[in-house]
Amino acid sequence: MKFHKTILAAFGVAATIALSGPAAAQEPIIIKFSHVAASNTPKGQAADYFKKLVEERTKGRVKVDVYPNSSLFKDKEELEALQIGAVQMLAPVPGKFGPMGVKEFEVFDLPYIFKDIKAVHRFARGPAGTALLKKLEPRGLVGLSYWDNGFRVMSANKPIRTPDDMRGLKMRINSSKVNSAIMQSVGALPQTLAFSEVYLALQTGVVDGTEGPLSNLYTQKQYEVQKHVSLTYHTISNYVVVANKKFWDGLPVDIRATLELAMKEATAFNDKIAEKDEAESLDAIRASGKSEVYTPTAAEHELWVKAMLPVHKEMASRVGGQQVIETVRAASTR
Repeated sequence: MKFHKTILAAFGVAATIALSGPAAAQEPIIIKFSHVAASNTPKGQAADYFKKLVEERTKGRVKVDVYPNSSLFKDKEELEALQIGAVQMLAPVPGKFGPMGVKEFEVFDLPYIFKDIKAVHRFARGPAGTALLKKLEPRGLVGLSYWDNGFRVMSANKPIRTPDDMRGLKMRINSSKVNSAIMQSVGALPQTLAFSEVYLALQTGVVDGTEGPLSNLYTQKQYEVQKHVSLTYHTISNYVVVANKKFWDGLPVDIRATLELAMKEATAFNDKIAEKDEAESLDAIRASGKSEVYTPTAAEHELWVKAMLPVHKEMASRVGGQQVIETVRAASTR
């Protein structure tokens, strides 16, 4: 009930602005951009940069209100809020679109499907990635861009060097059947928790560990309550920037063009920050002395790949079929 009241209240404000008659023409267009990460993450900084560009270039015609750290909606709530127009923009992880019926997005969650960030870009920025964004439109969403956030690592309160070390661990994941299958492939017990609840769950032992990008591990201070981090780099961590389709299509043509260019520049800004931030987060975690960081050897890396690769076949139907997997492989390799 609390969530629905929050959405209705937020939607009521938007409706008041939209339906205020001729006076509304003098009011700025408000874009509520909600996300679950901290302001100092690549996503947080890119959202703020997008705000800066839009407000400067539209000279007050558009105002972007950024709500970081789940301050407006939690990650389980935000997509519903976007669909009904309580917010206008989000940047969720791709796996969030699977339960909405656009299961192809969960292909990003498959382990070791991308060799490196260049492979991710070849797919996401090419025709195949663009076609994938188009699949959101029947759900009332417009896919605007993909934002990098580095590759995901494992952390726990015990050393994690090989897949065998994962057995029996309660590991927090986001809401993704593919991520659940990944944990099960190495004998761990997947636990779905909202992003905002992870630190306390780790601190109190509700879960034994988690997996995610280094920037989140650092900015959310999760490393303070995790003794060990293993650089498995098993899955890409990225976001899909989306807008409410009715809102987006209803924008004046010149405003929409300005927003599209600002988004393109914010994407380049995000990706540059993400690369730098991943390295700095790793250095900071090491320097803290609170978490021991382990880099698997080449032989250990192969054990991780071998253990997780069956997830591709197991989850093929989940991500839209084997053909989707083959399309990603073809588009991401040269």
